[in-house]
Amino acid sequence: MADKQPVGAGATDDGADGDGVIDALALDEVVAFTSDLIRIDTTNRGSGDCRERPAAEYVAERLADAGLEPVLLERAPGRTNVVARIEGTDTTADALLVHGHLDVVPAEPADWSVHPFSGEIRDGVVWGRGAVDMKNMDAMVLAVVRAWARSGTRPRRDIVIAFTADEEASAEDGSGFLATEHAELFDGCTEGISESGAYTFHAGPRMEIYPIAAGERGTGWLRLTGVGTAGHGSKVNRDNAVSRLAAAIARIGEHEWPVRLTPTVRASITELATLHALDAPDFDAPDFDVDALLNKLGPAAALVEATVRGSANPTMLDAGYKVNVIPGRATAYVDGRFLPGGEKEFEQTLDLLTGPHVDWEYHHKEVALQAPTDSPTYAKLRAAVERFAPEGHVVPYCMSGGTDAKQFSRLGITGYGFSPLKLPADFDYEALFHGVDERVPVEALHFGVRVLDHYLRTA
Repeated sequence: MADKQPVGAGATDDGADGDGVIDALALDEVVAFTSDLIRIDTTNRGSGDCRERPAAEYVAERLADAGLEPVLLERAPGRTNVVARIEGTDTTADALLVHGHLDVVPAEPADWSVHPFSGEIRDGVVWGRGAVDMKNMDAMVLAVVRAWARSGTRPRRDIVIAFTADEEASAEDGSGFLATEHAELFDGCTEGISESGAYTFHAGPRMEIYPIAAGERGTGWLRLTGVGTAGHGSKVNRDNAVSRLAAAIARIGEHEWPVRLTPTVRASITELATLHALDAPDFDAPDFDVDALLNKLGPAAALVEATVRGSANPTMLDAGYKVNVIPGRATAYVDGRFLPGGEKEFEQTLDLLTGPHVDWEYHHKEVALQAPTDSPTYAKLRAAVERFAPEGHVVPYCMSGGTDAKQFSRLGITGYGFSPLKLPADFDYEALFHGVDERVPVEALHFGVRVLDHYLRTA
């Protein structure tokens, strides 16, 4: 395109004093890219049933149009990842990873107000699966990079951009594959940013909170197997595999996990307490009651209540093949999550809850993460949000779930959740993750692309 300069050519800009390089075209593009990516159906049903390649080719074409040299990589046919590097002006600085996934969870069209893969733009809102998780962020990255190309802007530090496959399943074909087989593409990267942070959380009248993720609970998806003696359904059977498994599942579902407050969660609770004019909590006091404190935080408690403990939720059952036959084996699946440092306790607890007649194993396991909230990186993330939302209050938080940051942590990359959006008070952002009628306001995308541009130029 005639009006573009390759990123890495022309002017430099540290962004310290200016308002950035986001022009009207960038604002139009972030909306168009979000809509276009939604229309590319990249549903990940698990077990390898997904094809991200059309979306990967879409983003690669737009990166190449901005003067970059994107690399397309696959572990399995159609499961395509895209990686590109933007050279910074300071060759001594550590590199920064910016990553977003291209796959989405399934959506049933009959349940939606609009078709989930229409990418429809209606009344200032972009609708469709991936609008918040996370094709919006993918679009922001593309819009920023292309705005830099038009203005000849270069960041201070190298920035590695990765668009990944398979995040909504095991990540084996995505970030896991990249971290294991193509680590050289991330040379010099010490920190990374991705989804689930810097969005508006409305905690009450005139209280806008912008949580930045500085941690993730570990993933412990479990397969439970109850073993017994097969037999006729009309006979007495004390070795019933279904009964044994059901009892274990009931114990797991009813278990009260102990409070374990990580540094990230403590920092989050402390800042939220201050915002609510509460005394600074004494976490080490013998009578400290985290649940009582959370009750005083109102809606803001939702930011931390899922991460003060580990958890294990039964999600799937599979047993038997005929009503009058007692099977010799029954299987269940549990979505388990453990806090940083809590993996051993998690495993010991499952040993006790499952008992002697039910075995358990990891169906999928990934590490818990923790990032410093007193780091220069966190300070710059906070500053970027506050620059464009001075009325907001930035707080750290720990994600209850997980992201590709887990896999990239194998390369020594510290991850933060930072996908900025300014949302209206009636917009239930959390409910739209994997939910029905997923959508994102156009103005939220405009805010996000400005914040992202400012942060990446000043990082």
